[in-house]
Amino acid sequence: MELSDANLQTLTEYLKKTLDPDPAIRRPAEKFLESVEGNQNYPLLLLTLLEKSQDNVIKVCASVTFKNYIKRNWRIVEDEPNKICEADRVAIKANIVHLMLSSPEQIQKQLSDAISIIGREDFPQKWPDLLTEMVNRFQSGDFHVINGVLRTAHSLFKRYRHEFKSNELWTEIKLVLDAFALPLTNLFKATIELCSTHANDASALRILFSSLILISKLFYSLNFQDLPEFFEDNMETWMNNFHTLLTLDNKLLQTDDEEEAGLLELLKSQICDNAALYAQKYDEEFQRYLPRFVTAIWNLLVTTGQEVKYDLLVSNAIQFLASVCERPHYKNLFEDQNTLTSICEKVIVPNMEFRAADEEAFEDNSEEYIRRDLEGSDIDTRRRAACDLVRGLCKFFEGPVTGIFSGYVNSMLQEYAKNPSVNWKHKDAAIYLVTSLASKAQTQKHGITQANELVNLTEFFVNHILPDLKSNNVNEFPVLKADGIKYIMIFRNQVPKEHLLVSIPLLISHLQAESIVVHTYAAHALERLFTMRGPNNATLFTAAEIAPFVEILLTNLFKALTLPGSSENEYIMKAIMRSFSLLQEAIIPYIPTLITQLTQKLLAVSKNPSKPHFNHYMFEAICLSIRITCKANPAAVVNFEEALFLVFTEILQNDVQEFIPYVFQVMSLLLETHKNDIPSSYMALFPHLLQPVLWERTGNIPALVRLLQAFLERGSSTIASAAADKIPGLLGVFQKLIASKANDHQGFYLLNSIIEHMPPESVDQYRKQIFILLFQRLQNSKTTKFIKSFLVFINLYCIKYGALALQEIFDGIQPKMFGMVLEKIIIPEIQKVSGNVEKKICAVGITKLLTECPPMMDTEYTKLWTPLLQSLIGLFELPEDDTIPDEEHFIDIEDTPGYQTAFSQLAFAGKKEHDPVGQMVNNPKIHLAQSLHKLSTACPGRVPSMVSTSLNAEALQYLQGYLQAASVTLL
Repeated sequence: MELSDANLQTLTEYLKKTLDPDPAIRRPAEKFLESVEGNQNYPLLLLTLLEKSQDNVIKVCASVTFKNYIKRNWRIVEDEPNKICEADRVAIKANIVHLMLSSPEQIQKQLSDAISIIGREDFPQKWPDLLTEMVNRFQSGDFHVINGVLRTAHSLFKRYRHEFKSNELWTEIKLVLDAFALPLTNLFKATIELCSTHANDASALRILFSSLILISKLFYSLNFQDLPEFFEDNMETWMNNFHTLLTLDNKLLQTDDEEEAGLLELLKSQICDNAALYAQKYDEEFQRYLPRFVTAIWNLLVTTGQEVKYDLLVSNAIQFLASVCERPHYKNLFEDQNTLTSICEKVIVPNMEFRAADEEAFEDNSEEYIRRDLEGSDIDTRRRAACDLVRGLCKFFEGPVTGIFSGYVNSMLQEYAKNPSVNWKHKDAAIYLVTSLASKAQTQKHGITQANELVNLTEFFVNHILPDLKSNNVNEFPVLKADGIKYIMIFRNQVPKEHLLVSIPLLISHLQAESIVVHTYAAHALERLFTMRGPNNATLFTAAEIAPFVEILLTNLFKALTLPGSSENEYIMKAIMRSFSLLQEAIIPYIPTLITQLTQKLLAVSKNPSKPHFNHYMFEAICLSIRITCKANPAAVVNFEEALFLVFTEILQNDVQEFIPYVFQVMSLLLETHKNDIPSSYMALFPHLLQPVLWERTGNIPALVRLLQAFLERGSSTIASAAADKIPGLLGVFQKLIASKANDHQGFYLLNSIIEHMPPESVDQYRKQIFILLFQRLQNSKTTKFIKSFLVFINLYCIKYGALALQEIFDGIQPKMFGMVLEKIIIPEIQKVSGNVEKKICAVGITKLLTECPPMMDTEYTKLWTPLLQSLIGLFELPEDDTIPDEEHFIDIEDTPGYQTAFSQLAFAGKKEHDPVGQMVNNPKIHLAQSLHKLSTACPGRVPSMVSTSLNAEALQYLQGYLQAASVTLL
């Protein structure tokens, strides 16, 4: 693509169309941009547009498109073509920093993100001058530019907060500190001085405080991994200024907005974070500053109001106290009973109250409320911080703290009892206090795993939780209902089973509650209860115990999906999946209506898939319906095909990328259920599965391979007779997969199915070419994963076509090749094979090579006979060799950049492990002994002498054991 006005004009037109609400206009425009993004100059055209276009909307649109383009394509993935040509990469890096700093803020943010994506891949090795270019801009004195640099630095360096320690990381951080720490400190001091110079100029202060927030965030990132020498030497400068800023109050920076945190609050909360980091990680060095910070932060907590805008500040301040009170060093600061009472009274209890803003979120923004409350993304809420502080204090002062709070809990419950409809918030706070007091350790999977012995959880459950759930009106006091359901969920391991069983019908009736939070919690609680494990690892609740409620459970779950706001509620769908899984054949009578409802839901969401978890559980539920029904009645598979195929066809025709891998997995499950031949409806699809475009998307590969394997297992003769012209296409897929380090194992799955199931004559003409391709890959890049797969394949080939055929095909490619493969690959590497079936295939294959391959007995290959036997005994007896060369450690991790659909394995579409030698050989050790006996009968005297002269003593001993177990001897 030329950098021409005509192309800029075309691009502008298409970008405009991508903003159109009408999908008929928007989709083709998106497809067009996708189709041209591989062309040279495409990213430079976008950058030219966002710099020169007169239309602000187009500028912003170009910047977002550019950022997403970088996100998808910048990373160079091994074995895949480089998606951005080198000239474009160089041009982008040369211009982007200047462009970002001279753009308006909205565009600056997008370009800053793009720089950090590029930086993640290229900095520092391939972009050494990035830092210098950025630091030089600090001198400009223009805070629009300075803030652009700080924002970019923040998005580049914030990954230091969660990267694993490594030499590479240390080297990079050291490089950054050498270039950045001093200029940052000077900028920090200069900015603070400017704040006092401009103390009366509101607009200047806003810009300066934005800088201080970013500087404080950078301080956090650069100090996270370890305490850098530079910051230790300059701790006085940083800590004194942080302390001053914490106690600062400037009327000009106060906002009227009750919801949105102002700059002052954001800065103070970041400083609380920085102080907590030092208190936790560098307590010795920080010790002399700590009392000052504790006092300042305590005063901050006592004087800050209840408005939402202070939430982040208050929660970070409380988290600071929580991190301090857990350290043995600082225990003395909290020992006094008056101090504890004061913390409980002035900090913890007020911040546990359910405020008007919480009530609003509960009713009007339930999805966000659930995410924070259930999934623990409530890190920045006051309640969560107060709860953490309770846990922290209980570490050293469990008795006194429990005593202080018991009084509060009782008085709150008494207040509630006086007038429930007015005072229900008192009970809510009481339940929250009990929960935070009782829970010492918690996991998402198991709920509370360690509880405070001083709190009687069952008694509280019976007296205060059950009565709320037993009331006939499921819509009364929704917050208390949600609290009660959450209590069951959290303490499910502490409350006895008989009480949980009583609550199951109550939870089922709460699935009909109008409140989204209440019916979601009810679904989630049921799902968690159904996964609990009892003795001997069976589920705690049996299908028989839940049987009385089956009909109402299924009815209410599916009805809940029709309630406003819950049409794609992932918790309800997960509960549907889990109920199917627990109840098994008890659901069969209801399947015809359920599958109709699931199919209608699938059709509706396929129009615009937006909830990945919901969609995943929906497909799992479909798979369970198929498995459970067809296990009892295999012929029912036809009914499922009738119900599902119309929707599946629509998904495939409309290319709904998110759903295609799922559809292929469900089709594999259906096809595997057919016992004899492949129905014609599947055969019509077969040629389409070989289209290269489907294989371009990595997310499709595992599902497609499995589907092709199902075709080969069920219909190899049909393929050989009716679709022989498609075999080269099938092998083309194998060739593509084998070339990729990430997907070569999938290529072998396919190849193994071809070898195992296809009639030999249909693949005769291609056999030699297959081996040549494998050898080429071995020469070019030999990885452990490839060798393991290669060993399984050649042994399977040997079992299927005979040992002699394997030797002949090797030596037909190149004389003496067979010996080289034995010596260089099979003998030294066989120990690396893992997996029971894989090991068995290799054992049977090697046994055939030893006992059914005449050249092994009377040519120059004979010298390899004993080492091969020795390696087979090693495969049986030695531990698996799982060492991987250093340079290969990260090959298997398929890290697809951007938003290509990743493959999501459906647990309930799982493929049964298939053992191709199951019928033939039960115990491979006995099989080896019998085969050696047979060989020794054919050539008496030779086998014992080869074994006794060259086999090491330990291996010989094992071999004697196999011969005894098989009751045979060597002649």
